[in-house]
Amino acid sequence: MDWKRLVELALLGSSGLEQYAILLVRVSIGLFFAISGANKLFSAGGTKPVYDTLVKAKVPFPRLTAYFVAAVEFVCGSLVAVGFLSSPASVALLIDMVVAILTDTLSTLPKGLSPLRWLDDSLYLPEVLYVLFFIWLICSGPGKFSVDYWLAAKLLQ
Repeated sequence: MDWKRLVELALLGSSGLEQYAILLVRVSIGLFFAISGANKLFSAGGTKPVYDTLVKAKVPFPRLTAYFVAAVEFVCGSLVAVGFLSSPASVALLIDMVVAILTDTLSTLPKGLSPLRWLDDSLYLPEVLYVLFFIWLICSGPGKFSVDYWLAAKLLQ
């Protein structure tokens, strides 16, 4: 490997591996949400923690909303995992996570933190990381190893 290539790799990364990174993130986060949603939908008492959180946050129709959230996680997580309608599914899951952050997660942070410490603690939350992944997937697209990529190639011929 020559010096120029090494500097390029260190400073710019390897775009040749980008499709594999997209695949890894898309399948991992998709499976995570699909499994989480399935556990809520298909396990006895699975929606109870979601329901309790929604009641505490004074969200209207908490029982219906708990099932709706679980269904969104299951269906959209499955779609993201296989890369079918992945951008709309990522938008739905992004909204799901923003609502979770605003209604529940931020309340777990200690009160009276300095702005810098609050930002540090906020960015440490997994839901914030999920939001960032969904933004990345929406902007990058589902990658070459997806149903969307195959479908777009067929429809745009």
